[in-house]
Amino acid sequence: MSDWLTSLKTKTPQEGFELAIKLARKGVGYTQPSEEIRKKLRPKYAKNPDSLTMASQVIAIHFKTVAAANNYWK
Repeated sequence: MSDWLTSLKTKTPQEGFELAIKLARKGVGYTQPSEEIRKKLRPKYAKNPDSLTMASQVIAIHFKTVAAANNYWK
């Protein structure tokens, strides 16, 4: 895969949150590189509240990292 993450710095918390989402999505892509398999699995986890909660948790962890890298936008 090509280099796409050049910095965790963002101008605003909103941009930071969007970066956190991107980090989570990229993590899934690295973990399961087959788009076909991801499409087959999605219906199973899309309706599972535990899976959705875990996805939110991953995003929150990434957001915490991005916020720290941005000195909490002080």
